[in-house]
Amino acid sequence: MTRLRFSSLVIVLVALVSLAACSEDPPSVRVRNDYKNKVNVQLKPAVGSTININDVQTGVTTVGQDVAETEWTASASVQASSAEPNATFKTTNDNIYTVVITNTEPPSMQVLVEEK
Repeated sequence: MTRLRFSSLVIVLVALVSLAACSEDPPSVRVRNDYKNKVNVQLKPAVGSTININDVQTGVTTVGQDVAETEWTASASVQASSAEPNATFKTTNDNIYTVVITNTEPPSMQVLVEEK
């Protein structure tokens, strides 16, 4: 009887560990401002609601926001600049995407990706 309980417990634990290993984290997006002035970034998904990340100060990286797996278009308005850098990227689970406003003249945008 004790052996049966132990075997059942082992099977349940193995199943739980397997399920945890297979779970996926949704993609996340954050903004890093390397430029000398503050920026506002707009993230537009192929389908769904736009996300605005405003007033990102110089040297700041925002907290990542979970987003849908889809194609995104990022555009920025930069304080005291007529430049409007933009980029398009596709998000996938288990990754975090950093939209970077570069410290160049005019400012440009890069999208970096790393695993969570």
